[in-house]
Amino acid sequence: MSDSFPDIKSVVVRVITNKPVRKTPYQVKGVFIRQYPDEDIIPMLDGSYRDRYLYPRVQVKILNEQIYLIGINEGVDSVMSLNEKLQSLDFGNITFDVEDSDLESADNQFIPSKKLVHYRFITPWVALNHLTGGKYKFLTNQDKPSFLNKLLGQNIIFLAKEVGIDLKDDILTKVRVTSLFPKPVDDNKWSAFMGEFKTNFILPNYIGIGNGITRGYGTIYGVSNAKDITYDKNKLNESKMEDFDENEGVDSISASDVPQPKRKRFANSKKKKFVSKNKNKDSRKRKKKKFSNKNQGKQKKHDYASNRKKQKQRHRHRHIISEDYDIEDLGGNAIKNNDSGQNDDQRFNTEKHHKQQHKF
Repeated sequence: MSDSFPDIKSVVVRVITNKPVRKTPYQVKGVFIRQYPDEDIIPMLDGSYRDRYLYPRVQVKILNEQIYLIGINEGVDSVMSLNEKLQSLDFGNITFDVEDSDLESADNQFIPSKKLVHYRFITPWVALNHLTGGKYKFLTNQDKPSFLNKLLGQNIIFLAKEVGIDLKDDILTKVRVTSLFPKPVDDNKWSAFMGEFKTNFILPNYIGIGNGITRGYGTIYGVSNAKDITYDKNKLNESKMEDFDENEGVDSISASDVPQPKRKRFANSKKKKFVSKNKNKDSRKRKKKKFSNKNQGKQKKHDYASNRKKQKQRHRHRHIISEDYDIEDLGGNAIKNNDSGQNDDQRFNTEKHHKQQHKF
């Protein structure tokens, strides 16, 4: 391979247990962390490498009530190592015996293709968050497909840059969703689609695209590989895109239009706290100060609100990736991360959230 296209490897392990697994990815990761604390995979599951990898190198999925482990490049060896040690999974209220596992590896992933490759979303694609969703709903039905095409193309370019691929050619995308009206999922004001897409880029099977990757959303599979799939073959073969014109409705995205992925800077968080304290002091001073003229007081409040609005507008132009490794809209709109922290893990591991994840 050339320097522009290093050999990015991937591996998929399907864990075969003695009972159907009706758990969430978060619950499964919790068991791995508790039962195998010394394994190399643990830092890739517990958030220790969030500042190192903006896109998770290890992903856990629950598909057809089976556990899937996906390793990408740096995560390949750790997934294979854990697979060799899996014997049982104790969730407290239920224990699963690991009877066997299927392993599928692939080389030369995340590289451009001379032809459009067909993929299917096998879990809801959370393409929109509360920011992009607001922009999307004001588009006409004629403009919405192009918006989704470009959003997906920007996501793919982000992935390529994140794993070290230097793209020279534009990324082509064509998305076909079952409905232009997304359904709400979870409680983060996210909206999701079901559908499929074609692109001139090779992606590993079972990886996630979009928001909510660590929750199992946005999982893809190459339809051209349907004969080898262990998922639901019948559903994947029911394609609605076989006859569409590849030259019609395809959008092109340049790699130069997508910012280079940025690692989290912990120093900035301290600076934000310092600014926040000053703002609180200023706020207290303003409360103590008495204005002799009511109009003067209203004018200052208006100026303060105006400055706050300008700060928010400037902040929107910054490219921020959430700590949950979710790929945001790439127009510079930040996604508030609600997935980090023990409290949210406990909340997400409830039966209510498990039902929401699989209700679509």
